[in-house]
Amino acid sequence: MKTMWRDGDFRRLWIGQTASQLGAQAGQVILPLITVIALNADAQQLGVLRSVQQAPILLLSLFVGAWVDRRRTRNVMVLADVGRAATLAVIPAAYLLGLLGMPLLVLVAFLIGALSVYFDVAYQAFLVRLVERDRLAQGNSALEGSRSAAQIAGPALGGAMASLLSAPIAIMASALFFALSFLSIRRIRRPEPMPEPAVKQARLWRQIQEGLRLVIGDPALRAVGIASALFQFSFAALMTVYLLFLPRTLHLPGAAVGLVLAAMGPGALVGSLLSALLPRRYGYGVVLVSAAVLADGVMLCVPALHGSSAATVAALMAVNFLFGVFSQLVDVTVVTVRQAITPIPIQGRVVATINFVGMGLAPLGSLLGGYLAASLGLRTSLLLTAVTLALSPLFMALSPLARLGKDLPGTAGHQP
Repeated sequence: MKTMWRDGDFRRLWIGQTASQLGAQAGQVILPLITVIALNADAQQLGVLRSVQQAPILLLSLFVGAWVDRRRTRNVMVLADVGRAATLAVIPAAYLLGLLGMPLLVLVAFLIGALSVYFDVAYQAFLVRLVERDRLAQGNSALEGSRSAAQIAGPALGGAMASLLSAPIAIMASALFFALSFLSIRRIRRPEPMPEPAVKQARLWRQIQEGLRLVIGDPALRAVGIASALFQFSFAALMTVYLLFLPRTLHLPGAAVGLVLAAMGPGALVGSLLSALLPRRYGYGVVLVSAAVLADGVMLCVPALHGSSAATVAALMAVNFLFGVFSQLVDVTVVTVRQAITPIPIQGRVVATINFVGMGLAPLGSLLGGYLAASLGLRTSLLLTAVTLALSPLFMALSPLARLGKDLPGTAGHQP
């Protein structure tokens, strides 16, 4: 691991990717909280906004995967960062002019989501062009570790900024992360060759089909996609309810909400460290299934909590810490499996296909969460969505993923 961190270009990619992920994840919480706090949005409006944030994954992933494989991925990342920072800057201007409303927030949420799809596909495809084959697993572990940590710590940071700062300042703070990412990634010096002419000249739809065929035809990749879809659908529904449950049912102030969500960050760090040790000791399949069961199981404790006492906050922090540990362990292990199996020239398309299959149902999950919260109440809805999280580990236990041993199949260096 030490030799990889001596690579200045990899460090620049890691810093930029981490900053970008923090900005994206913080924004996914800041925008909904602004609608609740500043615009007094109801549960269904919140569900619509979160659904729009996630819709680009479903609508654009397959196209973006094929498009990125035709481009220099570093340039794609830089342009995505600039675009997201500029888009977020619209909100403070509208706020100061008294023009901030749901239509504008919905438009901004969609544009940020679309540009994030471009960035996420590009950085995962860029890694295999930046590091040697024998360091791919280490690089992937570092990048996916920071991504998963940002998915957990970013919402906590966003919640704290939205509650402690005014709306314009909170949004601009999120935009600064994209600016930092831009400054870091544009300093990568290693030249990236253009894709081969045959790749650029191939029909876009044919390239999309290649990614789909590989994911559908490979049992392990197919299982990764389905397990991810089950989790992302359930988790999106749960988080829509959860963001309402903490302030409105438990009556937690904004600072306490930020503290509770922030507890996932240290847990993610622990999970990242464990991901480098446990799979090679106990086997990838055992770690995937057991960590998924534990991560989803601890969330069942949340609906049983009442009140806003210090004991409730401490219990929520403990639950979120454990969820951070085990969900991080699952995320990094799954991505390691996927990258080891996928040939280098098709990395972008496979990433996009997995995202499309895995996260494409998240907008529907957010809509379901908003509907359940409005129809059944927050506590009942939270319990139901927490129970549905068990679908993902149940599927993994019955899939080829559970049978993976200490050595991964395939190689990322094979040609398609």
